[in-house]
Amino acid sequence: MIRILANDGLHPAGLEILQKAGYQVDMNHIPQEDLQDHLKKYDAVIVRSATKVRKELIESCPGLKAIARAGVGLDNIDVHFARQKNIHVINTPGASAESVAELVFAHMLSLTRGVHQANRQMPPKGHSDFKALKKSYSKGQQLRGKTIGIIGLGKIGIETARIAIALGMQVIPVDLIINQVEIGIRLYGSDKDDLQVSLTTKSMEEMLQNADFISLHVPFSGGKPIIGTDEIAQMKDGVILINAARGGVIDEDALLKGLNSGKIAGAGLDVFLNEPAPRQDILSHPSISLSPHIGGSTEEAQRNIGVELAQKLIEVLG
Repeated sequence: MIRILANDGLHPAGLEILQKAGYQVDMNHIPQEDLQDHLKKYDAVIVRSATKVRKELIESCPGLKAIARAGVGLDNIDVHFARQKNIHVINTPGASAESVAELVFAHMLSLTRGVHQANRQMPPKGHSDFKALKKSYSKGQQLRGKTIGIIGLGKIGIETARIAIALGMQVIPVDLIINQVEIGIRLYGSDKDDLQVSLTTKSMEEMLQNADFISLHVPFSGGKPIIGTDEIAQMKDGVILINAARGGVIDEDALLKGLNSGKIAGAGLDVFLNEPAPRQDILSHPSISLSPHIGGSTEEAQRNIGVELAQKLIEVLG
């Protein structure tokens, strides 16, 4: 019998598929420091971002046939080494795309209307502060007619562009590999795309100089951040940055400097460099809208991830 360790959990829909295929799936979480002793008895492991599957762990488990990442990035797995060992490495890049893209706009809408701060400052009972707050939050922005720069045209970047187009925004995409994409807009209940939009990627410089909002959708495995001091200097005054990709793609020191100077009007962060303990000056900054790495954490996305992961594991394990 094939044994699988779902170390960071698995949606019941995916679990059911694997069990019907005759697999034994253990859902008990094993701490990272104990994995080397326990993973040896499994044929496959399912992880999210918390569990790291590095070279040392892979080497100690010669019977491992598959590593499955329930999500998009593979930065917590030594993919090249695993494949050298003929271990299948699987992920689900499209299953949570809609969920992550919707969170991007949750942060954008929160920042443009001051919802993230107004929610904290609203008086518990109606009194004179209400009028003062109403006045202080009366200079919001609409998204329609604004320009969003999207760095990375993978599945999440494309879904972000789709929502932006539907909201009436201009989209400036940046990607090192993709030159052009066709994006379909489908209305609810329709069985075909009602609008087809062609997007051509632009240079980073052109995007930085023209975008009112910038959303990042790229992996990060260390090294130089995608957005740092030099990039921020090229941006429009009052830009809003959104990071629902990976902590580290934005230089946090440069971000705080830009926020404090007014160059950056706000930032929406779902990911942080030091998870699960982000730095305090990030957490307490009044111009940052925060969420605890929940981009793919919707019921719909988790079900999609579980089903797709189960199907892919059955394909490679038999």
